[in-house]
Amino acid sequence: MTIADRREFLAAAAASFGAALVLAGPVRAGSRAVRPAPERFPQGVASGDPQPDSIILWTRRPPRADHDLGALTVETAEDEGFRRVVARAAVTPVEAADWTCRALVAGLKPGRTYWYRFIDADGGSSRTGRTFTAPAETNAAPARFAFVSCQNVNLGYATPYRRMIAEDAARPEAERLRFVLHLGDFIYEMIWSPKDQPTLQGRTVREIGPLPTGARVGAIQVPTTVADYRHVYQAYLADPDIQDARALWPFICVWDNHEFSNRCWQSQINYDGSRPAQSLKAAANQAWFEYIPARVRGATQGLERFLPPAVQDAPLTDFDADGLSHQADNQAKINSLLINRALRWGANVELILTDNRSFRSQAAAERADAAPFAVSGFPWYADQTAIEILDAGRAMPGGAPETIRFNAQDLPNPRRDHPPGSMLGARQKLWLKERLTHSSARWKLWGNSVGMLHRRTDWQNLPEDINAVWPTEGYGLYGTDDWCGYPAERRELLNFLEAQGVTNVAALAGDRHSFFAGLLSPDLPPGDYRPTAAEFVVGSISTPSSFEAAEAVLPLDRLLSPAYLHRPADGGAVQPAMNLAIRHGVRACYALKASGRIEEALAVSNPHVAPHLAFADLGGHGYALVVADHDALEVEFVATPRPVHPPQGPEGIPLAYRVTHRLSAWSPGEQPRLERVRQDGVAPLILDI
Repeated sequence: MTIADRREFLAAAAASFGAALVLAGPVRAGSRAVRPAPERFPQGVASGDPQPDSIILWTRRPPRADHDLGALTVETAEDEGFRRVVARAAVTPVEAADWTCRALVAGLKPGRTYWYRFIDADGGSSRTGRTFTAPAETNAAPARFAFVSCQNVNLGYATPYRRMIAEDAARPEAERLRFVLHLGDFIYEMIWSPKDQPTLQGRTVREIGPLPTGARVGAIQVPTTVADYRHVYQAYLADPDIQDARALWPFICVWDNHEFSNRCWQSQINYDGSRPAQSLKAAANQAWFEYIPARVRGATQGLERFLPPAVQDAPLTDFDADGLSHQADNQAKINSLLINRALRWGANVELILTDNRSFRSQAAAERADAAPFAVSGFPWYADQTAIEILDAGRAMPGGAPETIRFNAQDLPNPRRDHPPGSMLGARQKLWLKERLTHSSARWKLWGNSVGMLHRRTDWQNLPEDINAVWPTEGYGLYGTDDWCGYPAERRELLNFLEAQGVTNVAALAGDRHSFFAGLLSPDLPPGDYRPTAAEFVVGSISTPSSFEAAEAVLPLDRLLSPAYLHRPADGGAVQPAMNLAIRHGVRACYALKASGRIEEALAVSNPHVAPHLAFADLGGHGYALVVADHDALEVEFVATPRPVHPPQGPEGIPLAYRVTHRLSAWSPGEQPRLERVRQDGVAPLILDI
């Protein structure tokens, strides 16, 4: 391709996104004075979805009474002082997009650092942002990035970002991060007010409301319009640590549930009972598009505006074999913004990003016909056997049973004639399989938003002197809102990797407010344990953890509490015994309570509970760092204490521990191997045999 042809191609590409800025090249020096005025850009600046020759730049500039708004000038430079400006163009914030604006800067050089800023009509400048372009696909240098999830500034502080920034600045240039992968729950639509509830789960509630038109659901306020969602994004982006991180690195984002609604599926919300909310899904998609710079598709006017289709809230009907409703309003809403996409980072990484909410069927555990199989007395646990039978429906391996044994009864199987559940929907699942099989990158990294590693324990093995009965002979499954609630499709995907000889696949997940590292197998004991991929789950930036929830509601003297909480004999802080239960079984927890000795706990460890887990901390907060080279993928968990205080010094928050796992590359016919290679600090009740 000639230089002229390439310029024409890039110009056309930029225009297809509706971008104001088309092509980098020689730029004359500006003639007007520029002075810092970051207060005019209250949500800061951001960049997103880097490619080798282009990047999306973003800001929000609301009107001010003291001067005319007009157009903004966006500048991109090769130096922080803007002496070598390579691109300059006009962009116009518009009210219909909540005064946000963005530009696609094309014609950049691969693997480079760039600086950018937005300047208003009278020379007032936003803060300066820094961004990076992706390296060329032939570049074999290690890929270095962070991944994060679940930041709730209503109930905490985003101070782990401050540590990430400080630690990165101290590294040599070649070892610094190049982007941040955000795996969802960028905001939380459920808003608490300190006026109504000063504390929650031991945390001080921070004021970020009230919403302009929100509705009450118990103690919380939830959005009802796009103005409500916009209010939440504005409040989150006023947080200095979130804003600083977005200004320093390009973000690559997917959503989870709280960008729309807690425990949502398709266009259904699920606060006080599941109901259709197509109009609210449209509002959530619009606000996400306006505040998250990303190369997405759907009902958009390029990069400039989201064009919400007119819909009505109507019951979902016309379900296909994957549980996806083809009701017209539902289809219009879930297809109005398609966020699944793939981005390449050099020779070593292809990021494959999926939408795990918009196309999922209703989880088997949440259906009305699953109510007879609900477990009582064992908080947050479900019966793994019942969930697998209910989810698989008529596709159950070996045939769907007519009855399910539960609480010493043979209960009718209500799903035996139904199709299995689906997290992805047929079209997206086919796309994912094609990306996995055809990628030429050394590592296929799946930005998966919700985890696949089983969190389970052997409640069926409770000590004889404990007067509590688990309802089946199978394992207890902690949570069913992620892939553990969709075991049939999970098994299908992991079997597919083995059948197709696809290797060097690792899922990067969030959502659990916990750190997990382990190997993914289609089945666990008593089934055939046969790993085909790996997964790393990052703890939350600031959302309360599972351990905090247990500590807040479970008395220590409760009969089953030793499998959730442990107080050392010396009266020290309560520790997450759930870490021990999920890796070693419930008898290890009761042995620890009785003796206070770790050795006694490990002596009764059940090796069949978690052969797949290398690490599990259900109390973890922080972020994860990735280094991907040709031979191995290394993932470091950087854990912090509970982020319940404002930033403390330049590092924001102290370090609790850091732990690094190494996943060596493997070939078809081999199984992946995961080893812990470094650990600093002490992770609570993370015990190894």
